[in-house]
Amino acid sequence: MKHIWSPWRMTYIESHNKEDGCVFCSAQAKTDGVENLIAFRGKNAYVILNRYPYTSGHLMVLPFDHIPNLEGLKPEVRAEMMELASRCTTVLREVYNTQSFNVGINMGEAAGAGVLGHVHIHIVPRWSGDTNFMSAVGGTRVLPEALEETYKRVSEAFKGK
Repeated sequence: MKHIWSPWRMTYIESHNKEDGCVFCSAQAKTDGVENLIAFRGKNAYVILNRYPYTSGHLMVLPFDHIPNLEGLKPEVRAEMMELASRCTTVLREVYNTQSFNVGINMGEAAGAGVLGHVHIHIVPRWSGDTNFMSAVGGTRVLPEALEETYKRVSEAFKGK
């Protein structure tokens, strides 16, 4: 099976060279805001917006530790990540009236992980009919909301929980 990279993904990968280190570790070292897109910090893990989302509200849950896979995490970290994934679905239902979700983990290059070495869970909100001709024919995603607005709405919802 041939894997085709979309232009938006290549831009992201090419803009983060190996010398910069882990994009997720760099983000967590910054003050929370639109610059790093961290919507919530827990004890062992955090929630961050995907900078190149599939849909508005595309979140990720990550451990603070730079670990490449689930089995390398302490049980309490894995447990907190799952609780945060669940909390993400609650927040997204509230903020976006989300109908469904894709929740997944891509561990390793062969599995399609875009950022290797730092395991993370994707929470992608979905609605009936959210795939249209732009994605299917044009290879382009159209988001109805600026990332800054998504950050504002999601981070405020986490504060209220």
